[in-house]
Amino acid sequence: MHDDLVQKIKADPSYQKLVSARSRYGWTLTWLMMAVYYGFILLIAFDKELLATRIGSGVMTWGMPMGLFVIVFTVLITGIYVRRANGEFDEHTAAIRARVQP
Repeated sequence: MHDDLVQKIKADPSYQKLVSARSRYGWTLTWLMMAVYYGFILLIAFDKELLATRIGSGVMTWGMPMGLFVIVFTVLITGIYVRRANGEFDEHTAAIRARVQP
């Protein structure tokens, strides 16, 4: 009985569309995060002078706000994904579940 339900869900076109949309969205956000993180790491590796350049006449360098940006970006991108997953994706999942359950 359980296998029949799984096969009904997998055969549902809405489920296939949901899986595709969720995967595409997840990979898009993953690539954005990787670009920001590895871009920062590449700056550390190849342009230390830029990160060591002072901002104004104080002691703060460009590396500090750039590092903070990476951390804040990570939190924001996670929040964006969670908001969409808890809203749109969960609604579609509930609709599919209601449609295929006996």
